[in-house]
Amino acid sequence: MSRPLPVDAVVSPSFWQSLREAILGSRQDFTEGSLNRAIVLLAIPMVLEMVMESLFGVVDAYFVGRLGTDAVGAVGVTEALLTLIFPLCMGLSMATTATVARRIGEKNHEGAADAAVQAIAAGLVISVLFGAVGLAFAPGFLKLMGAPPGVRETGSRFAAILLGGSGTIVMLFLMNAVFRGAGDAAIAMRVLWLANLINIALVPCLINGWGPFPRMGLEGAAVGTTIGRGVGVLYQLWTLASGKSRIPIARRHLHLHLDVMLRMVRMSASGTIQFAIAHWSWLALTRILTTFGSAALAGYTIAIRIIVFAILPSWGLSNAAATLVGQNLGARKPDRAENAVWRTSLYNAAFLGTVALVFILFANPLVRIFTRDEAAIEVGVHCLRFISYGYPFYAFGMVMVQAFNGAGDTVTPTKVNVFCYWLWEIPLALTLSKLAAMGPNGVFLAITVAESTMAVVASLMFRRGRWKQARA
Repeated sequence: MSRPLPVDAVVSPSFWQSLREAILGSRQDFTEGSLNRAIVLLAIPMVLEMVMESLFGVVDAYFVGRLGTDAVGAVGVTEALLTLIFPLCMGLSMATTATVARRIGEKNHEGAADAAVQAIAAGLVISVLFGAVGLAFAPGFLKLMGAPPGVRETGSRFAAILLGGSGTIVMLFLMNAVFRGAGDAAIAMRVLWLANLINIALVPCLINGWGPFPRMGLEGAAVGTTIGRGVGVLYQLWTLASGKSRIPIARRHLHLHLDVMLRMVRMSASGTIQFAIAHWSWLALTRILTTFGSAALAGYTIAIRIIVFAILPSWGLSNAAATLVGQNLGARKPDRAENAVWRTSLYNAAFLGTVALVFILFANPLVRIFTRDEAAIEVGVHCLRFISYGYPFYAFGMVMVQAFNGAGDTVTPTKVNVFCYWLWEIPLALTLSKLAAMGPNGVFLAITVAESTMAVVASLMFRRGRWKQARA
């Protein structure tokens, strides 16, 4: 196992040249040359991609916050419900990225295109199924989540539209996973920038009835978001079909290959369980917080939106690590893959540590941007500060989990998630919030403790090196 991080033998071009190449799209072979440059070329568009996603979340929270605490609570509960579909999306996306990256590392572009088609076909089936269920049963889901009556009355139509259009989320996830695995990070960035620029433009217009748009209130947020994501999906399909990516899909690839699909489904199964454990733990935490009323739920929802503003760019760095691991294992360069993970973790920790300082110092004015309700502000400030204390740990945990997934080892992070979330975080949240009478603060403290524990455990397991023998 390599210890120190060796200096690259190849002198990298200037940062500005690399920045320009990263944004416009690079044809760099990420299994050769400067490792630092490879990280920059992959991470910059992935981080910018997530920055735009974060910006949309903040803009959306700002305008929804003006509709009252019930509207904010409806958004929080609906987003918690979307965590029911995220595990499938992320599990299959993870398998897609790992498989495509491995084929690219092997210089097998036909195999990469075949894997992309099988992933898209599976995504279409999932999209139709979840969209139909979400549209039909949205009000019942809100009630099942324990949403207060005001939240259910305000948010039923919002939830039906957003859950009914959840297929756009599935396809965005999957096709961007194809682009990331191939090393086309700039294309994935442009997709989300397009989708979210449309979101940012449409959502306030539809909420408030600006210009020629009807005044739809909270439902306008769901309509604008779904339209933006739908346009992003159309752009993804055009890019794949027009030969603009590293793995263009031609008519000869449009066949179902059950052996490839089943191999990816098997890989995604443990990945789905892994992400289900993580995301459904947030569902459980939201359910605990609903017992403390609308103000607590609204404050938590606002704080999480602000937190995600920093976490999503960090996931961009983590996704870069996953691509580098997959491609370099395909090229039979495990030591280069390992060095990429440690370097990316350090960069991520430096970034999140800086963000944590800002969030801790300026929690109150940040939360006040989104709501005027003093009770919600108090909860949101506590949530933002508690969770920010663990940011440097989260940085390592995110990268390590994605490194395992990029290697095709989905079992190890699944075990880590079971322990840290279901056997540790949720019981701790219940104990601190109820038995220790800490209220919502007990939930926030449990999140910080559990996420920090995960970072330590995942890093120790990564050092053991068994992921280097994983197949994809």
